[in-house]
Amino acid sequence: MSIDGVSGRTSYIGAGILNLRSQLDTLTEQLASGKVSTTYAGQGAGRSLALGLRAQPNSYSAYADTATNVNTRINVANLSLQRLVAITSSVKGAAVSAGNTLDDTGQTPGQKTASLGFYDSVDMLNAQSGDRYLFGGRATDSPPVAPADQIMNGNGTAIAGLKQVISERLQADLGVNANGRVGTSIAALPASQTTINVTQEDVTPVAPAKPSPFGMTVTGISSTISGASFPSTPVVLPAAKSMSVDIGAVNPQNGDTVKFTFKMPDGTSEDIVMTATTTAKTPMDPNTFLIDPGNPQAVPPVAASSAVTAANLNAALATSMKTLANGTMTAASAVQAGNDFFGNPPQRVVGAPGFTNATALVDGTAANTVIWYTGESDTTAGQTDSARGTAVAKIDSGTTVQYGARANEQALRTELQNVAVFAAVTTKVNLSGTPPVTSLNAGDKISALNQRIAQNLAVIPGTQTIQNIQADFAGAQASIKSTTDRQNQSKVISQSLLDSIEGVDNNEIATKILALQTALQASYQTTSDLYKMSLVKFL
Repeated sequence: MSIDGVSGRTSYIGAGILNLRSQLDTLTEQLASGKVSTTYAGQGAGRSLALGLRAQPNSYSAYADTATNVNTRINVANLSLQRLVAITSSVKGAAVSAGNTLDDTGQTPGQKTASLGFYDSVDMLNAQSGDRYLFGGRATDSPPVAPADQIMNGNGTAIAGLKQVISERLQADLGVNANGRVGTSIAALPASQTTINVTQEDVTPVAPAKPSPFGMTVTGISSTISGASFPSTPVVLPAAKSMSVDIGAVNPQNGDTVKFTFKMPDGTSEDIVMTATTTAKTPMDPNTFLIDPGNPQAVPPVAASSAVTAANLNAALATSMKTLANGTMTAASAVQAGNDFFGNPPQRVVGAPGFTNATALVDGTAANTVIWYTGESDTTAGQTDSARGTAVAKIDSGTTVQYGARANEQALRTELQNVAVFAAVTTKVNLSGTPPVTSLNAGDKISALNQRIAQNLAVIPGTQTIQNIQADFAGAQASIKSTTDRQNQSKVISQSLLDSIEGVDNNEIATKILALQTALQASYQTTSDLYKMSLVKFL
């Protein structure tokens, strides 16, 4: 009888040991890596789901980077907007309370405040985040607003800045006679010599008459004089349009008034109220006219005449209109010049000879006028989207936020324009051969300017404000925060599910390793004992 060797009978034990060793190696690798397997095939039935889950954290990380960049840009833009709000408040307060005290430059302390605010405003609108300019729409590689000094003073002798545009517009609005291009005439109507005409210059010498686009325009006349009457339509004279009032055949009473309403260059209205008086003075009080007393002592006696009273009103009104033109109207002219300069395109006065004979406005160009905003316009390349839509970021697979801005948006332009005009106006004028002198009616000019700047910087319902832009940015940041919070929650859930597929329980692995090590030790011992056995030992 043959007897098999030990090795033949224990081969199955060796195979078992190798299997246990393989299991131990696998568990040791899992314990070290924290993963079920380092290969796709080793992940079992959940491997397809794991692939999708593994991609999500990567995409969330990319979105998180985008959100961080956008938040940084919005924060920088918001700092600029907050500063612009503060400047607006400061300049508006200065305009309300500055008064008429002028320094040696012909400006008030409030205007000095505006000058500092203007230069600061330009810096704010040229804000950058990294290498990106934030208020130029899609044009992010260069400052969207021209340098402050160029906007104010021009760029060389050929390219006009705001101050030059204000000066040229004022000359055009005042006209040759420095009276706002309006005048008075008596007895222009055939009915009687008690009719006063307020005339406006005409820019066309032949019919049809076309009123000048510059200066003041009379828009209405009313009176408390009981016998006063008014033509039903404006009368066209050879060189002007006019509106008229006939005070009648009977003299007005002491204290009766005639009110003349004028449209200013900036579209606002101003009244001149002429009051009849029996008190003769030399000179007469402003905005008063003498009721003709007649001369009862003369031989023969001279009766009081409404025609003489009308002539007094005519002369006094001419003086009052010139006062209005050189005071309040000059402020209105400066405000309108601001509208002209900050328009797109800017408007320039033309006419010959000189600006006092100007007949029209024409588009300015970069060759003759500083173009204050050089960023992307809302009409560039046919774009019709909002300013906010000029910068769009994708912060999730189906979520985007808009955070663009343009320095020429209504609220931003209004702030910059009015602060600039307030800072640019001076009551000093240059006369040939003499040092600068204070202009006529400087106090009225500054008072009217203060009033207009304060009104223009006030919140007007229905118009865009800087706070509206801030609210848009706040909405974008709120969307970013909510999306980021949701992504973080999803990331935790996805990671937990991914860990359940790819990950291992270290305690469980450790327990299995201990069990395998015990089994291996027993197998090694058994195998060792078997290899030591012989027939002699067995017997």
